[in-house]
Amino acid sequence: MSTEPAVKAVITDWGGVLTSPLGDAIEAWLAADRIDAEHYKNVMRAWVKQAYNGSGNNPIHGLEDGSLATEDFERLLAAELLTVDGGPVEAAGLISRMFGAFAPVVPMYDALRAVRATGARTALLSNSWGNEYPRDLFADLFDAVVISCEVGMRKPDERIFRHALDLLGVEAAACVFIDDIEHNIRAAEDLGLRGILHTDPDTTITELRELGLLP
Repeated sequence: MSTEPAVKAVITDWGGVLTSPLGDAIEAWLAADRIDAEHYKNVMRAWVKQAYNGSGNNPIHGLEDGSLATEDFERLLAAELLTVDGGPVEAAGLISRMFGAFAPVVPMYDALRAVRATGARTALLSNSWGNEYPRDLFADLFDAVVISCEVGMRKPDERIFRHALDLLGVEAAACVFIDDIEHNIRAAEDLGLRGILHTDPDTTITELRELGLLP
């Protein structure tokens, strides 16, 4: 017989979990702004690698923890990019354009409402990229909302996971964490949370059901 505690809470990421895939949004933006896609991917690959695996700070760190203004990040990123014909990329509004194709994933929202209806507590834990969050959809969905730039911490820092757990009032072992970035899942599991690496809604919903959080 399992000795694991019953699951009492779910913490979920936003972008790529409650939204349509990040890659789809980025591809739409690259095409609309006629940006050299391969060059963008090389730049972002280096920035992301340092943000998650390197030492020191880079623009992603600053954007996510709120120490770098969105407008400054946009200028830094635009300066690294080129259009397909070698021209400059407009900095103003870059973030809004990047994520303009994000759309809510209704089955995930419905699943979280059903989870909460069972009595489990729920929280959002998101590394912000200066996004406009659909907070009108959050009111009946979450007991706590943790946005990285608002608390000065970012995943995978263990402090932000502990902060979310404290807001929910649950122990790590009684909490599930959903994210589409494996590095963040590993960080959560190192603290004792149960991780679900999100790849698609059906798979995640099945895993929530297997944990007894959905009928």
